[in-house]
Amino acid sequence: MGAGEEQGDLAGRVADIVRPVVEDLGFELVETTFRRERQGWVLRLVIFSPDGVTLDDCVRVSREAGYLLEVEDPLPGSYNLEVSSPGLDRPLTCAADFRRYPGHPVRIILEGEPEPLVGRIGAAGDEAVEIELDGGGAVEVAYGRLIKARLEIEF
Repeated sequence: MGAGEEQGDLAGRVADIVRPVVEDLGFELVETTFRRERQGWVLRLVIFSPDGVTLDDCVRVSREAGYLLEVEDPLPGSYNLEVSSPGLDRPLTCAADFRRYPGHPVRIILEGEPEPLVGRIGAAGDEAVEIELDGGGAVEVAYGRLIKARLEIEF
């Protein structure tokens, strides 16, 4: 097993441990990463709420998740715990992500396509999402073909 796989396994284990606490506090855990950065090992939890995520929310989740991680101790050595919101240009990775943002502008890079798709999020099903293209028309995109998808910021 490579280092990236191992880090992903650890992040998945942490997600399983902290998800109930995050949900009890009223948030959705949308991403968990564990990786080495300039300042050392960082465990990053990204939380979401339709009502938004404040700094106080991040502090509260960090405190509660931190207590639980001290007890469960799933990670080797020391690390910094960071909790944040997804941000305006958050990546979209699954059906639930696309369902949260109907009508929002999006840029998608697809497997086997040289140019990104740019348009607005339409109906999001379980297997695919409809993208209303900026140039007119619409295309259905299977989630399995996504390499990268991000909300675009409107000004």
